[in-house]
Amino acid sequence: MPVTAETNINRILGIDPGYARTGFAVLDHSRDCFKIVDYGLITTEAGTPFPERLLTIDRAIDEICLRYKPDCLAIEELFFARNTTTAIGTAQARGVAVAAAARQGLTVFEYTPLQVKVAVTGYGKAEKTQVQAMVKYLLRLKEVPKPDDVADALAICICHGHSGDRQQALAVGGYQAESMADRRREKQVEENLKS
Repeated sequence: MPVTAETNINRILGIDPGYARTGFAVLDHSRDCFKIVDYGLITTEAGTPFPERLLTIDRAIDEICLRYKPDCLAIEELFFARNTTTAIGTAQARGVAVAAAARQGLTVFEYTPLQVKVAVTGYGKAEKTQVQAMVKYLLRLKEVPKPDDVADALAICICHGHSGDRQQALAVGGYQAESMADRRREKQVEENLKS
């Protein structure tokens, strides 16, 4: 359901990627109000060849997109300080999610963990339990969604709803991020000169 003047509803697909467990959430957002459409977990079996695990995630996200017709995908930027093996696998699952969304024509927005925490709790150093408690409160749930991947996907949706469709949050990476930042700075300079 596209955002229109009549409905003013934005349907957000939030993904917390992982190759064993990928959390997903679909929320409708309008004027700081959220309505849960669906949320859950995409799982893959340990021991399954890795390409098949990625294909399972891809197909599941396609099915979610076809069923719920979201307007956009909100996904968290990855940050791993230690386990490179896990980071690489998770990055590949994230890539599959972004590609599946792009195939469906969705605009992809990405947020840092700090941005998600600030948008959901108002505090960038919030603990995971604090974020989960706010997800429960903001969505009027009886209990914190489990497992953590699902609560994280809901938090990412809330973050996007509170942030809006900002150009700064469009998914870019690597060398693109640098050139995008350069273009933003140039545009800001141009706007300042016009004023």
